[in-house]
Amino acid sequence: MPFFDELVAATANERAAFAAIPQIRDGLAGRISRDTYVAYLAQAYHHVSHTVPLMQAARARLDDAHAVFKTALDDYIAEETGHEKWILNDIRAAGGDPEQTVRDGPNVATEVMVAYAYDTIHRINPMAFFGMVYVLEGTSIQLASVGAGAVQKSLGLPPAAFSYLVSHGALDQDHILFLKQLLDGVSSPDDRAAITHMARVMFSLFGGVFASIPHVAARETADAV
Repeated sequence: MPFFDELVAATANERAAFAAIPQIRDGLAGRISRDTYVAYLAQAYHHVSHTVPLMQAARARLDDAHAVFKTALDDYIAEETGHEKWILNDIRAAGGDPEQTVRDGPNVATEVMVAYAYDTIHRINPMAFFGMVYVLEGTSIQLASVGAGAVQKSLGLPPAAFSYLVSHGALDQDHILFLKQLLDGVSSPDDRAAITHMARVMFSLFGGVFASIPHVAARETADAV
């Protein structure tokens, strides 16, 4: 079985648990408040602002035997640079305060997720970073293709409030195809194990980021029935 398919199968339980988180489930159905959406964007800003530094850290620790992965990270870095600014623009368009978002800093769950990624890259295996890429890009495709439209329709927000989700989702569809080809070329058992472990843990940590976002819309919907 190609490694990418192994990774999908190995993370099935974690992916299912992630999908069951109320903020994810209700977001995909458009059953969230504007405050919840802005709070999501705030946490997105605080982890996306580390995307390029994490890629740079991983690239710096890869040896010449991983040249193809270093080249892939060069391409990712070029494409991902500045995306956190899109999120700040979305926050403003959604009625939030981007400057306050920066000042407030991340939720603990977001801070822990980012710290875990740095620690794994520096202490264990930089190839593990591709497990994080698999989780975040696969998730963003679902949120963009289903959730963005549902939330925009239910909240009546302008398209300018969804530039990150919509554009990033389209970009990540190409990225996932590229990632599949890239991961199928991973031959080292140690690298495969590190990527798989990172993906499993990252579903839990990224799920914690969503679970940390204030959200009461589901209860309000249930009470109204």
